[in-house]
Amino acid sequence: MLRPPSDGRALARRLRELRTAQFGRTVPQSRLGSALGCSVPLISAWESPRGTAVPTAERLRSYAIFFSTRRSIANGGSRLLPPAELTPTEAAARDRLEGELFALRAAAPPAPSRALDPWRFRPGEPIRIVCAQLPAEKLQRMPYVDPRDPDHVALYRHADLDALLELHGYLRAANPDNPVEVRLAPDLSAGDYVEHLVLLGGVDWNGATRYVLDQLRRTRGLPVWQQSFLDRSDAGFVAGGERFRPVVVAAADAPRRGRLVEDVAHFFRGPNPLAANRTVTICNGMYGRGVLGAVLALTRRGLRERNTAYLRSRFAGSSTYSVLMRVRVVRGRVVAPDWTVAADRLHEWPRS
Repeated sequence: MLRPPSDGRALARRLRELRTAQFGRTVPQSRLGSALGCSVPLISAWESPRGTAVPTAERLRSYAIFFSTRRSIANGGSRLLPPAELTPTEAAARDRLEGELFALRAAAPPAPSRALDPWRFRPGEPIRIVCAQLPAEKLQRMPYVDPRDPDHVALYRHADLDALLELHGYLRAANPDNPVEVRLAPDLSAGDYVEHLVLLGGVDWNGATRYVLDQLRRTRGLPVWQQSFLDRSDAGFVAGGERFRPVVVAAADAPRRGRLVEDVAHFFRGPNPLAANRTVTICNGMYGRGVLGAVLALTRRGLRERNTAYLRSRFAGSSTYSVLMRVRVVRGRVVAPDWTVAADRLHEWPRS
């Protein structure tokens, strides 16, 4: 006799089978979600062939009740009957189904720990990557930004494209059961603000970063703020009473603005101040190289494991943490910061 695989795939197959065949016809995910009080993406994640998302025990009890009686879908609706309303026959069917689902769940390995792993999210929950829109004067100098152009490239409106490309691919790979969408800050809806937010770029162009940082300072006491280049030419980050500025040197091949040799970047992770059951993650820099450095710190192979281990050792027990870092630029290339090296860390919060 073949034994079921000892992972979440058998449970995922059974959940899908219940939804598509238990009542002799398919129950749409939207109807099942309405009865169970959960989202369609979450149900889709539980049924994923990868078997990476495992429902809680309470969710499986609800599944067992729902699929123990056709009354769950009577009259074209869908509802979860109170256990007291089940007939003896339905209650027996519920108990058998609950036992089966719990056995499959017990065979699945525990879900990977997401504690202090900022790029992993609960399956099914939407993730919004929020970029700044390039100012009009920048767009005027670029090709293919006019929507009427046959070669129009919509992404050219986004700032920090290097960081966006790196992060979007990584988030999709690390969270295969989550919808990952990219938004421009001016296009955010009220609904977007209460999802998991990943903010790329600084306060000069990204209004969402500016707004969320202000909220975090007022409601969580975050002692980090970014000064805008629009307000002062020697802008930088202010943290713990100190000011940290990028290093730009005069260079013959870059006479107008000089050459950037060291940027200052900020990584923040914590609960979304607008929705406690969601998170906000900020990858920010004074220049685009800093934004990319903040992303690479936790996406580049080898380095991401070391930096994640540092987060766990340094901020154990905390759901909110902030690292201000030095990002070196060598011959135009960003050197991803190593947080285990003290010189790469400029400020940390909360303090030890």
